[in-house]
Amino acid sequence: MVINDAVQLTVTVTLYIVSYVFFKINVSFCSVLILLALFATMNTPLNLAAMAIERYVAICNPLRHSQICTVRRTCILIAVIWVAGLAPLLFDWVVFFATESLSFFHSSIFCYRENVFRSPLLYYKRQPFDILYFSFVSLTIIYTYLRIMFAARAATTDRSSAAKARNTILLHGVQLLMCMLTYVTPQIELALLYVFQGRISDSRYVTYLVVYILPRFLSPIIYGLRDKKFRKYLKRYFVCKPQKVQPALTGNSAPIRTGSVSQILIT
Repeated sequence: MVINDAVQLTVTVTLYIVSYVFFKINVSFCSVLILLALFATMNTPLNLAAMAIERYVAICNPLRHSQICTVRRTCILIAVIWVAGLAPLLFDWVVFFATESLSFFHSSIFCYRENVFRSPLLYYKRQPFDILYFSFVSLTIIYTYLRIMFAARAATTDRSSAAKARNTILLHGVQLLMCMLTYVTPQIELALLYVFQGRISDSRYVTYLVVYILPRFLSPIIYGLRDKKFRKYLKRYFVCKPQKVQPALTGNSAPIRTGSVSQILIT
């Protein structure tokens, strides 16, 4: 998921920088960037579903976890996720090459998905696929969350591990809801244009921050704060704690050193 989000952010940031610097770029180059961004975006919910299934196996079938979740099977699952995210985009690209004229590929446009993939067939294909795609991921997360919640109430289950797994899947659900903003991007842009009329570029930039950056910005922060070692060092370096400063003694006596560098410098 980290690699996938890194690819998504790199491509989308590059796309926006290139679009704002040059405004219009070559259609062929633009289509490659858009497909890479869409590919990484589509993989994120599938990664969340796979992580939820792994937590479900660890809590509900702990004795078989090491047998089911092997390194080889994990690599196969990652490959399946990437193929599942790539397959519908390959269909878009085939339709794109089949319906557009050769002169269009040599032209320059503002790099936006609707400006490149203009075929009505892709629009009608996108809606049912998105519904099926997110219904599968949502049902997977809901099912694993309920099973872990029921397992946490059993006397034979490690309650602390089950509670942690349940909270993890709950966070996956929140992330999934944030990722679903991708599929209401046109509605968000229309709402922003209705409020801020005539500011198309600003509306698209705000949509980009909310839909693409925010979900991937919160994810590492949430998982980082849940890590005990990271949280300990975070509190040490970023949380201000009032400390008592020992006053220096009069005469020839040396100041009392309490072990804190800041207190030694003050005294």
